[in-house]
Amino acid sequence: MQNHFTYLKERIEDISAGEDKSIREVLKQIDKGALGIALLVEPDTGIFKSILTDGDVRRALIRGVDLDSAVSNVTRPKSITASIETPPEKLSKLFGEAVRIIPLLDSNNRVVDLALFDTRIYLPVSEPNLGDKELKYVSECILTGWVSSAGKYVTRFEQMFAEFCGTEFGISSSSGTTALHLSLLALGIGPGDEVIVPSFTFISTANAVVYTGATPVFVDSESTTWNIDPQKIEQAITSRTKAIIPVHIYGHPAEMFPILEIADKYNLAVIEDAAEAHGALYEGRKTGSLGDMGIFSFYGNKIITTGEGGMVVTDNKELADKIRILRDHGMDPQKRYHHSVLGYNYRMTNIQAALGVGQMERIDQIIEQKCTNAFFYTEELKNIPGLTLPPNAKWARNIYWLYSILVDEKEFGISAVELGERLKIKSIETRPLFPPIHQQPIYDTKQILPVCEKISKSGLSLPSSANIRKNEIHRIAWEIKKIQKSIANDRCDTLL
Repeated sequence: MQNHFTYLKERIEDISAGEDKSIREVLKQIDKGALGIALLVEPDTGIFKSILTDGDVRRALIRGVDLDSAVSNVTRPKSITASIETPPEKLSKLFGEAVRIIPLLDSNNRVVDLALFDTRIYLPVSEPNLGDKELKYVSECILTGWVSSAGKYVTRFEQMFAEFCGTEFGISSSSGTTALHLSLLALGIGPGDEVIVPSFTFISTANAVVYTGATPVFVDSESTTWNIDPQKIEQAITSRTKAIIPVHIYGHPAEMFPILEIADKYNLAVIEDAAEAHGALYEGRKTGSLGDMGIFSFYGNKIITTGEGGMVVTDNKELADKIRILRDHGMDPQKRYHHSVLGYNYRMTNIQAALGVGQMERIDQIIEQKCTNAFFYTEELKNIPGLTLPPNAKWARNIYWLYSILVDEKEFGISAVELGERLKIKSIETRPLFPPIHQQPIYDTKQILPVCEKISKSGLSLPSSANIRKNEIHRIAWEIKKIQKSIANDRCDTLL
């Protein structure tokens, strides 16, 4: 048996409670520790008596035990303990289905450490959330042979996603990037045209513009939401400007109404890049439904996934019809093998769409879990000096594609890069924020866009999967607090 456990010495104080405490008081300790347990000890000596779980408390309350009665009135099973000297290989054998936490005692029977069993020692930044329905639908495709771009799941997925966004049409594609490329082509954008994009986004936003022969024009971000700054858009408009692509970065909507007003004033198209913002809300409306078109990505790390895949949503039938032709080699849908325009092979397969249908049946649950996880993160991290937590404007619903923070190197003590390196040692994966596109070697416009440059330099994304558990978020936050405390102590030692 592998040693799938971690030591939690610093958690002991948070979850320890005297046997004379009330159930109500001990419940607060259980909640504080985020492990689902409290360590009951003798009030005066600190000698360990037993583990109390939240399940033990629930069963006691069902039996009629009062919340304000002493916790000693709660029936609980005998706790499995071990000596602090117990070798890891022997400690591993004590774990079982009902034994996930083992108090480690010193010679005086006081708890000096905890061993937590966990098969998920390594916490990734992102991972797909897949279930039985996805397996069922994909298996059906394989068993029936409908695995290519024809099949019932493609149409079903498109309809489900369009309805989810509140739009009339949904047109699937092979990726979020191809969805964006198709949108630009449908608008007739090409050589000599300019398209305004935020510099702070993944590079595909700009690349899709270049695929058409047009030129991306980079605009800085606003510091509050990290999205494109509407006040900077108008000064970037020229006679060659044909469209604006606001990106709902990291799951938080851009300020769409001011952007739409500017677009209307200058007769510009608006394509929402909502690749990271499935289900996010701007003034109560779903992202993707506010502009002329919205595009989404279903890459493996997105809110829902089809492995690879994308979608264009729109209420404009003419644009929808053009996109369907362009994604299928430019072939006339009424006349097979008749090609009147240059098209592309950008179709989604039925097997990918089957995965998407299974995901759509759970999308609200997945988004709710992402938002719940973000709440847990915020509660854990909100008082740490030097950290700026993700934006969540009053007019928006951030769906927290990634829970990303900004690290003030001077106040926190180390840079975002170094914090990421220290968390990596603890098997916690992080990821830097996107580098501004205007500084990328293939673009390198020599612009100075201070807001997005600062956000990118100081940003760090933490493990953000819908699969992550509350105790794992607590573990990540605890490691960050431990690092910050260590830095603060080092500073004090230096001053002395």
